[in-house]
Amino acid sequence: MGLQIYNTLTRSKEIFVPQQSGKVKIYVCGPTVYDYIHIGNARPMIFFDVVRAYFDNQGNDVDYVVNFTDVDDKMIRKAEQTGTTVPEVADKFINAYYEDLDGLGIPRATLNPRVTDNMEEIITFIQELIDREFAYENGGDVFYRTRKFEGYGKLSQQNLDELQFGIRIEVDKRKESPEDFVLWKAAKPGEIYWSSPWGDGRPGWHIECSAMARKYLGDTLDIHGGGQDLQFPHHECEVAQSEALTGKPLASYWMHNGYIRINNEKMSKSLGNGVMVKDLRQQFTKEAIRYFMLSTHYRNPLNFSDEVMDQAQNSVDRLSNAAANAKHRLAVAIGEPGDAVTTNVADKMAAALSEFHQRMQDDFNTPDAITAMFQWATEANQLLQEASISAADLHEILRVFEEMNSVLRIVNTGADELLDGQIEDLITERIEARKNKNWSRADEIRDVLAAQGIVLEDTAQGMRWRRK
Repeated sequence: MGLQIYNTLTRSKEIFVPQQSGKVKIYVCGPTVYDYIHIGNARPMIFFDVVRAYFDNQGNDVDYVVNFTDVDDKMIRKAEQTGTTVPEVADKFINAYYEDLDGLGIPRATLNPRVTDNMEEIITFIQELIDREFAYENGGDVFYRTRKFEGYGKLSQQNLDELQFGIRIEVDKRKESPEDFVLWKAAKPGEIYWSSPWGDGRPGWHIECSAMARKYLGDTLDIHGGGQDLQFPHHECEVAQSEALTGKPLASYWMHNGYIRINNEKMSKSLGNGVMVKDLRQQFTKEAIRYFMLSTHYRNPLNFSDEVMDQAQNSVDRLSNAAANAKHRLAVAIGEPGDAVTTNVADKMAAALSEFHQRMQDDFNTPDAITAMFQWATEANQLLQEASISAADLHEILRVFEEMNSVLRIVNTGADELLDGQIEDLITERIEARKNKNWSRADEIRDVLAAQGIVLEDTAQGMRWRRK
């Protein structure tokens, strides 16, 4: 049936059809770089990385753009507080962002454009909106005529007549209507600014993404993504700006991930319960953090707690054990990886991969895809009990882990050093093999452990082990 995506615009699942076969254009709203990223920022980073990885897995050429907002009110305040400049603040936290990106096992995007590098395109975009009478200047500021765009509210399903009385509307007497939003802000004394036809100033938040998405990916994106909190007003305003200018849909599919709660409470600065990714990485592996983020469907809320993270780490270790056992068994297996795979293993592999891809193609259902991975781990462990299993079969067992993990990246299948839990499992298996007089398997395990520098010692309390 093909990949289905829940489209926020239509509030329904739709079959994904790219504008150009074999090529996918994705734009995801990135961070405002005035501070270290927290786990709320990390959720879309990890989820949309999986989306991109799955398209890659399916043989597509993916253009994946994640922007940096490197000038706004928060950054100006940060520069004032720290006695530095806005560019210095941006550079510091962009570098920190990349460190966290690496620490979460996320490859770089195709592009990470910065607002300050695209000022000419932003100013041109605003001028074209003025020329089409969708925008107007007053007192050095430029505003968008929200009511002139008939489709305003279609993405977030907001009612414009009710919206002007809502708390989100910023009161400004220079606006023609209360719901009009700013495209260009006149500079205040001492603030960073750029020259424009309307005077010195800087862009409003919403116009940045419209201009950069158009510049780097064209008039219509295949997928526009971000957190649920961006539906309104940010993405709604992007739609109004871009579609007023081009007359084309800004995106074919809109995807939004849910919120993260901390110990069943809303994450907020006022509660002081934010969790920074740089701190979380000191406590847990990147695989465990990714597992936590992907263990709940992306559109649903996600609750963070130390207990949940401990469970995630244990789950990752179980999967790692299964993959590592197969890898170390392969090191002493009979035959060559290129030999014929047995029918039993081939059938089980096909069923496991079919299940995994069915789940991923159902709106990127990562929780069920993880379940499919656990089912394969169980199958693999059972297959490994066969004393005569060949190198070809073991190679293919690992290939299934690697294909699933190339998308989710929740297991480090390439690790050479055995985890403590893996050592315990191998010792338990060796004891059972000796009880069953399966001397060849017992010897294989002994050789694997020895190759890893593991010394086995018989004591009055039973078998113990230590690293050399």
